[in-house]
Amino acid sequence: MADRTETEKRDLAKALAAAVRGEVSFAAADRALVTMDASNYRRVPRAVVAPRDAEDVAAALRVCREHGVPVVPRGAGTSIAGQATGVGVVLDFTRHMRRIVSLDPAARTAVVQPGVILDDLRAAAGAHGLTFGPDPSTHSRCTLGGMIGNNSCGSHSVAWGTTADSVRELELLTYGGEPVRAGRGTDPTGAPTGLPPALRDGVKRLVDGELALLRTGYPDLPRRISGYALDALLPENGTDLARALTGSEGTLGVLTEATVRLVETPAARVLAVLAYPDESAAAEAAHTLLPRRPMTVEGMAADLVGDAAGLPKGGAWLFVEMGGASPGEAAARAGALCRAAAADGSTDHTVVTDPAGQRALWRIREDASGTATRLTDGSEAWPGWEDCAVPPAQLGPYLRDFRALLSQHGLRGTPYGHFGDGCIHIRIDFDLLTAPGIRRFRDFSYDLGELVVAHGGSLSGEHGDGQARAELLPKMYGPELVHVFEQFKSLWDPAAGLNPGMLIRPARLDENLRFAVLPRRPVPVEFGYPHDNGDFSAAVRRCVGVAKCRNATTAPGSTDVMCPSFRATGEEQHSTRGRARLLHEMLAGEVITDGWQSPEVRDALDLCLSCKGCRSDCPVGVDMATYKAEFLHHHYEGRLRPAAHYSMGRLPQWLHAAAPLAPALNALARTPLAAVAKRLGGIAPERPIPELATETFTRWWWRRHRTTATGGASGRTTTATGGTSGRSTTATGGTSARTVILWPDTFTNHLSPEVGRAAVRVLEAAGLRPLLPPTAPLRQPGGALPQPSLPRLHRPPLCCGLTYVSTGQLDQARRVMRRTVDVLSPLLQDGHPLVVLEPSCAAALRTDLPELLPDDPRAAQLANSVRTFAQALEELAPDWQPPRIDRPIAGQTHCHQHAVLGDAPDRRLRERAGLTGSLTGGCCGLAGNFGFERGHYDVSVACAEDQLLPAVRESTDDTEILADGFSCRTQLDQLSDRRGRHLAEVLAEGLGAEAPWVGEPRAT
Repeated sequence: MADRTETEKRDLAKALAAAVRGEVSFAAADRALVTMDASNYRRVPRAVVAPRDAEDVAAALRVCREHGVPVVPRGAGTSIAGQATGVGVVLDFTRHMRRIVSLDPAARTAVVQPGVILDDLRAAAGAHGLTFGPDPSTHSRCTLGGMIGNNSCGSHSVAWGTTADSVRELELLTYGGEPVRAGRGTDPTGAPTGLPPALRDGVKRLVDGELALLRTGYPDLPRRISGYALDALLPENGTDLARALTGSEGTLGVLTEATVRLVETPAARVLAVLAYPDESAAAEAAHTLLPRRPMTVEGMAADLVGDAAGLPKGGAWLFVEMGGASPGEAAARAGALCRAAAADGSTDHTVVTDPAGQRALWRIREDASGTATRLTDGSEAWPGWEDCAVPPAQLGPYLRDFRALLSQHGLRGTPYGHFGDGCIHIRIDFDLLTAPGIRRFRDFSYDLGELVVAHGGSLSGEHGDGQARAELLPKMYGPELVHVFEQFKSLWDPAAGLNPGMLIRPARLDENLRFAVLPRRPVPVEFGYPHDNGDFSAAVRRCVGVAKCRNATTAPGSTDVMCPSFRATGEEQHSTRGRARLLHEMLAGEVITDGWQSPEVRDALDLCLSCKGCRSDCPVGVDMATYKAEFLHHHYEGRLRPAAHYSMGRLPQWLHAAAPLAPALNALARTPLAAVAKRLGGIAPERPIPELATETFTRWWWRRHRTTATGGASGRTTTATGGTSGRSTTATGGTSARTVILWPDTFTNHLSPEVGRAAVRVLEAAGLRPLLPPTAPLRQPGGALPQPSLPRLHRPPLCCGLTYVSTGQLDQARRVMRRTVDVLSPLLQDGHPLVVLEPSCAAALRTDLPELLPDDPRAAQLANSVRTFAQALEELAPDWQPPRIDRPIAGQTHCHQHAVLGDAPDRRLRERAGLTGSLTGGCCGLAGNFGFERGHYDVSVACAEDQLLPAVRESTDDTEILADGFSCRTQLDQLSDRRGRHLAEVLAEGLGAEAPWVGEPRAT
């Protein structure tokens, strides 16, 4: 049997490769990437085909038909009912068939291929004051083909309807290979136009024979997405075949081209946020706002938005967007709406006219499909009943009954969504890992199906039935109409070759669950995974597939980082979701069979920059940098590592040893020997080797100590001793000052000592007392800690462990971290903050250190003590006035600072110093060792070209280029003609002339 299966696989592969011009892959990695969508379901395909055009689609269908293999069309894979998964050949339309064929502003139509991303169409239409009306929260990555397949809707459906309302004509191919051009109207026979003869006659007979059932069997509500929309074929509805096929989930034909309607966008928009005491009150009020012609009526409750800023006081909110021909008109309409809402139960409101403020609030709503997967106590929640809909006037009573049913089954969830259309989204804390939990999931689904129908609703109000709800369609439509659906499917696809198991003759809703293949017990790992109870499988499960990491561009004004490697390559395997899917399949062991030794996972993680952007930007907090470090640790355990792991992963050791030889090594780096060294060290040949400091920051510090000890001008002590109060007096009798521990990170110490010197000057100018930690633990009987002598230079340097973590050398990372904790913990007992100038090192101390030393309470204490340069000034010297610089700025917020530390204190400090403007998001692309590793140069440059380099090029000559990270500054030095500086350097310069020993070494 196995031999036969392999023979069939080889025959299919050979036939597809010969017939299709696009990519054909049977590789484990490519198949693993499409086993799941954004639902609870998982199915393993045989192959993935990326057709180049309609001819390729026809060829693939012919081969699959000849071999009896089913076909599944797939767009961005953000479907939530399982319909984008399949067991046969997956047709991936996102690679090639993503062209806007034409756009006619006068007719307000566009012709698109199925792989066109919605935001790309909206951008093209926006140049003419038009847009495509439906806008699901995944608008930045979902495709038009997927939207047509699911009949997607979005926030603006109260104004512009569903996708079906925006479809004019569809070109499809049936599984049998017949072309269909579906539109509106009938041909001379009275059948829907555009059908081949055999299909035309069958469809006409079916509709004519079931007129009464089609006229009475459908509920009347705006968000009826479930089942086939066969009532669109009624004569009184215009015999609209395109509308009838919209929402058929790829079960009837494969879309190759679509003509869609565009709508005019208002010149101005204003967002009114209406507060209500609770969710029920908001739901009751939503439909009463519709007569005022809002563009959106979106509902959210406090247990989902948390402490989000910008919301009026309340327990639930309606986001109501009003449009107008001018800002004044839009604001006036919003004001009138707020007054009417206040008379009808709204307790407060906010009107947001600023586009940036509106985007910030809409982001809360758009990220909800991810954030709702974790409840406030950290427990997991899942889709399954993500989008049921009822008549808008019934939403209040329905939600009360819905909440009662949740309680009856012992379940929890947070409803939100399209309240104006009676459609709610919710993630529920189903236990989909155990047999009793799955039984409860099934029982609840049946009970909720009955509840939805009792309120006159639809099982699906946006995302389709797929496998999640199709089993329950008889409850909504009755067996007779479902039988008509089955007949319709048989007419179009008698071989059942298109997306079998979905919508018609579906698999059970509790089959093919994606969690079933995961290990039942936690796998042994190195990190603590505190947010996932130490369970690596639970950490990987965080990815639910909403694919925000597949955003090809960043929104205007966005500071998001995730996912730079995907934006550079456009490849799914280089997205956060793609890597999470491969890790999921690695744990499953069915498609990816080598476990931690998997080359597929290794190759996908190879281009992960470990930027940590996903830790903050992913709605569910996937932390791929940590997962990568974990994987590399196991993958290379007991094995020879890549050369770059030894050269750059152990950089602190090499720099410490090289410090006395810096002048000679700098000279050698300018000779042909440098090429040999780079080759041996796994370093990209395109990269110059950074110059070593001839005097490290710590040597400068100790030289300064000798100066002050012999009567120098400063009068400040030099080394932290711990064990004393937070405010202390200098050894030479100076004034009292708040002590801070200044961390001499590897990059500042050996490569950018000027940053450390500048920071010392600014901190002291602000009245703080910066001290360096000793190089070894200070111990003395009785607990007193003596003032240390000058450090012994043969001692290994203190280190945050960053380079060891990023290369997966976690045993070494843990050793250096333990030593760091031993040295620093006595110094931090009195609350001294640890000021870290290098953002990546600060992030490592804040997150990696406690997660690698989860059983050491001192690690958590150290992590909590970490402060950035700006944080320290804001918290400890709030009254200090920085020098006025009064220059515009450009550059990039460090990706680790964005993800872990935040930059609000930096923005406030820059504002006080007169540094105007904002920094971009994204990642510089160098990312520590990543951009220096051989084979990464092109991707590294592409990441820099995404946001950083364009922002610098667009800046004026007097613009200050800020880059707090050594990697960011190095990337700018090597790829631009502008020099980036740390904020401390800019402020120190603004302080004016300085004592000679503060800057460069004095001449002797």
